[in-house]
Amino acid sequence: MFREPTIETQEQLEQRIQEWGFLPFFRNGVEGFSIEEIVPEDLLFGDNEQGNAWEWKGPIIRHWQCVYGKFFHRKAGYVSLDWLPDFMNWRRLHYPLVEQGEGARHILEVLKENDSMLSKELKVASGFSRSRKRKKINPDDLNTKIVDRKNGPAFDSLIAGLQMGTYVCIADFEYEMTKKGNPYGWGVALYCTPEAMYEFDYRKAVDGRTPYQSRQRIMEHIIKLFPDASKHQIGVIIG
Repeated sequence: MFREPTIETQEQLEQRIQEWGFLPFFRNGVEGFSIEEIVPEDLLFGDNEQGNAWEWKGPIIRHWQCVYGKFFHRKAGYVSLDWLPDFMNWRRLHYPLVEQGEGARHILEVLKENDSMLSKELKVASGFSRSRKRKKINPDDLNTKIVDRKNGPAFDSLIAGLQMGTYVCIADFEYEMTKKGNPYGWGVALYCTPEAMYEFDYRKAVDGRTPYQSRQRIMEHIIKLFPDASKHQIGVIIG
C-alpha cells in the first residue's frame, strides 16, 4: 500500500506540487495521488491557525508556480508550470473547442475580451442569469435574454468543460468580508485563460512534441511516481 509523508503546511504542499507536477485535490483511481490523502483530515477544510488546504489555493496560485482549475474529472487540482505546456498540448486535442458547444465558446470569447473575470461577472456577461433559471444567449441582442430553466447548472458545466480542456483556469479567489475585515466563505473564482495569466505559447514550449507524445511523457512521469498504479488508472486521470 502506498503511503506518503503527511503534508502539514502550505509550503510543503507547494513543494509537492512542484515535485509531482500534477496534484488532484480529491481522491481518484491512483492511491495517494491527491491532497485529500496526503494532508491530515483536520487540515483539509478545518479551522486552523495556519489555515487549511482549501484556503491555501489562492495564495499558492498567486506565487505563479502552478495553474489551478477543475482539471481532473471536473474536480479541482494543480499542474506545475513545468508540466503545463504538455498538459495543454494533450488536453486541447482531447477536448477540442469545436466540441465544447456554442455556449462554452461564447463564454470563452467574453473572458478573452476581459482578460479575467469573477465567476458571477462572467456568468452575467455571457448572457446567463445568476439564478438557477436559465436565460439563453440571444446572438442578435446580448441584452435580451430568453428564459429557460437550466442556466445555473449549464454555466457550471460549461465552465468546467473549458477547464478540462485547459482553455480556462482559476487566477484567484475573492471572498466576502466580515465587518471586522476577515474573509469568509468558499470564495468566488476569478477566471482567466492560461495564455493571459502566464503569457506563454504552449505550442512553442512543448518543443515540437505532438499531443500524443505529450500524453506519453505525462504518463511515464506519473508511472514513476506511482509504480503500483495501472496504466488504465493513470490514463483515466490524464484523459
